[in-house]
Amino acid sequence: MRETQEPLEVLHRVFGHTGFRGMQEEVVRHAVAGGSGLVLMPTGGGKSLCFQVPALCRPGLGVVVSPLIALMEDQVAALRQQDVPAAALHSDLDPDEARAVRRALNEGSLKLLYVSPERLVNEETLARLDEMRIALFAIDEAHCVSQWGHHFRPEYRGLTVLAERFPGVPRLALTATADPRTVQDIQRQLRLEDSPLFRASFDRPNIFISAQPREQERAQLRAFIRRAGDGTGAGLIYCGSRRKAEQTADWLRADGHDSLVFHAGLDPVQKREAHRRFARGDAVVMAATIAFGMGIDRPDVRWVAHTDLPRSPESWYQEIGRAGRDGLPAQALLLYGAGDIALARHRIGESGAGDDQKRVERQRLDAMVAIAEAATCRRQLLLRCFGEDAPEPCGQCDICLSPPRLFDGTVAAQKLLSAVLRTGRRFGVGHLVDVLHGKTTAKVAQFGHDQLPTFGVGRDLTETAWKGIARQLVAQGALDVAVENHGELVPTDAARPILKGERPVMFREELVTPASRPMTRARAADAAALASPGDPCFAALRDWRRRTALAQGVPAYVIFQDRTLAEIAAGRPDSLAALGTIPGVGATKLERYGQAVLGIIRDCD
Repeated sequence: MRETQEPLEVLHRVFGHTGFRGMQEEVVRHAVAGGSGLVLMPTGGGKSLCFQVPALCRPGLGVVVSPLIALMEDQVAALRQQDVPAAALHSDLDPDEARAVRRALNEGSLKLLYVSPERLVNEETLARLDEMRIALFAIDEAHCVSQWGHHFRPEYRGLTVLAERFPGVPRLALTATADPRTVQDIQRQLRLEDSPLFRASFDRPNIFISAQPREQERAQLRAFIRRAGDGTGAGLIYCGSRRKAEQTADWLRADGHDSLVFHAGLDPVQKREAHRRFARGDAVVMAATIAFGMGIDRPDVRWVAHTDLPRSPESWYQEIGRAGRDGLPAQALLLYGAGDIALARHRIGESGAGDDQKRVERQRLDAMVAIAEAATCRRQLLLRCFGEDAPEPCGQCDICLSPPRLFDGTVAAQKLLSAVLRTGRRFGVGHLVDVLHGKTTAKVAQFGHDQLPTFGVGRDLTETAWKGIARQLVAQGALDVAVENHGELVPTDAARPILKGERPVMFREELVTPASRPMTRARAADAAALASPGDPCFAALRDWRRRTALAQGVPAYVIFQDRTLAEIAAGRPDSLAALGTIPGVGATKLERYGQAVLGIIRDCD
C-alpha cells in the first residue's frame, strides 16, 4: 500500500465527488505534504473535507478536536457510511463503547478519532498518542481557542501542547467565524504564526438575509415561515431567553408545526432527544437559545430567524450559517428592538470583563446594530466585519431588494427628545407617542402632560414612525433605555447637539414587511437543474432515505443529502455506472444503496 494516497482519488472513491470546491484542494494538498495552517471557510463551504481527506491520504491516525458530542457523533456516522473506520471518544459513551474505541485505537484499526479538547489534553490521552503514528491534528471550531472568540472555551487554550509535544505533525485549525482580531489570537495560541492562512470568502450568497424592527413578533414570524418554509426542510428560531424559547415552541405547536425546544436548562435526556429529532431529517422547527447549533451538520435547514438582536456579527453569522449548508436557497430573518440594544450595552457595562474586552464587545455590538439599522446592503456590512470588502451590493438582502428611503429627521428627533425631557425621563415610548399625538389618556391627564408644549406636536407621524425614530435614536446612542426599570427612555450626552441643532439626524422610513425573496438568474438556473420538492420521485427517494436512516439509527442526511437525491431524481440514472457519476455517491454508498435507489427510480417512471 502506498504511504501517501492521491487526494483526488480519495475524494472520488470515498466521498463521491469528482473535484474539490474553492480552496479545498489547496488546503488538502498543503496538509498532505505535512503543512499546518489556519482555514477560514464559511459554514457549508466544506471545511470537514479539508481535514478528512488529508487524514485518509496520510499514514497514521487523524485526530479531530471537536467541542460537541453531537457533532462528533454525526460526523462519525457519516464517515462510517463511507466505510471509513472512525470513532469518537467522549463522556457520553457507556463503558463497553469506550472500551471498544480504546481497543480499536490500540490495535491501529482507526483512521479518524474525534475527541473533546478536555479529553485530548488529558495526560493519559497524550501519552497514548505519543506511541502512535499521527497523520494530523484538526482543531474544529477553532474560534473557541481565542479569548476574543464569541464561544470562548477555556479548554481550547490547552491545545498549545500540540505544537510543543508533536512538532512534526501537521495542525489544521478551522473555523467559519473569526474577525481579524480573533484570527491573530488563534494563530498565536496554536503556534501557527508562521503557517499559511487560508481565507475563503465568507459570503453565503444562497442565504437571503433580512431584518425588521420587532413590532408584532408572532405575526412577523408566521409570515416569514410561510415564505421561507417549503415543507421539506427544517427551520431554526433563536430566542434571547429560555422562557421565550419555550413560549415560542408552544405557540408554534398550537399553529400546527412540529416544534421542539432546546436550551441549557433542559436535562441531558431531553437535549439528546431534541437533537436526535432535529438531526434525523424531520421537517421540524427548533426554538432554541444559543445553546443549540454550534457544529450542527444538517444540510437542509431552509431558514433561520432571530427574535432578539445577537451580540455580535460573528454570533449572527455563525447562527444564520446553519441554513442552506447544501448550497440551495435559504433565508434568514432578524427581528430586533431598542430594548435589545440597550440591554446588550447594559450587560457589557456590568460584566466583570476587563476594559479592553468591554471595548471590543461594544465595538462588536455597534457593528451588529449598524447591520440591523442598515440603509445600504446588509451583506456588504456583514462581510466588512470579517475584513472582506464586497465591491457591489449583493442583490440578496432586503435592502438591495427594497432600498429604504432616508429623510432628514432632525426636527422629529428634537420633538421626541424634548418630550422625553419635559416628561421627566420617566416614561417609555408608548406614553411619549401619546403625548406627541395629543392623546388625553388617563395617564397623560394624571401627570398633566397634556399641558406640555410638546403635547400634540407629533401628529404628522404615525405611531410606527415614532417608535422607529425612538429605536434609531437608541441605535445612534442619543437615547438609552433604562433596562433595570420599565424601559424608560433616557437622553444621553449625544442628545445635546441634536437638541441644539448642531447635529443633523437622518432616519430610515420604517418597512416592517419586506417583499418576498427574489430569485436571481444564477439561483434560478441552479434550482431548475434540480428536482422540485413536489417531484414524486424526489419524495419517494426521501421517504426511502428516512426509512433507511431510521433502521440504522443515523441522521437521514448521512445516507444522502437532499442535493444528491434531487440530482438523482432530476437525472434518472438507469445503471449503477450512471448513478455513480452523481456527486455525493461514493463507491461504498453505490455498493450499499445503488440497487435500492435504481429500483425507486424505475418505480417512478
